[in-house]
Amino acid sequence: QLMEGGGGSVQAGGSTTLSCAVTGIRENRLHWHCLGWFRQAPGKSREGIAFMDSDGPLYRESVKGRFTISTDRAEGLLTLQMNSLKTADTGTYYCAAREDEGYCYSYYFDGDGAAFGQWGQGAQVTVSA
Repeated sequence: QLMEGGGGSVQAGGSTTLSCAVTGIRENRLHWHCLGWFRQAPGKSREGIAFMDSDGPLYRESVKGRFTISTDRAEGLLTLQMNSLKTADTGTYYCAAREDEGYCYSYYFDGDGAAFGQWGQGAQVTVSA
């Protein structure tokens, strides 16, 4: 129900954008759902990167000032703009949506995303030095 696009290979310092089409939630209710992006680096657990709810965005400390999460709720689109990329940003990125209405919480950053019932297929981002 979530379809991702974007990603690929980029040099350190460069930029790329990930998009995610959210089709399983009615657009007039999308504002009330927590949406977000997770990342799984090679050999590591999945971690939350950025989240968006009706109060605004939340970012993992390591991406603050470099990544921007945004939504076009009328189009049902979630986007992650990634600038000033570092080799440590390499990984598979997943968009996710909570199926129930509610806020995002800071503990989502270090969880496995169990609160999220809808997931994208994953998009690989490889940052080379």
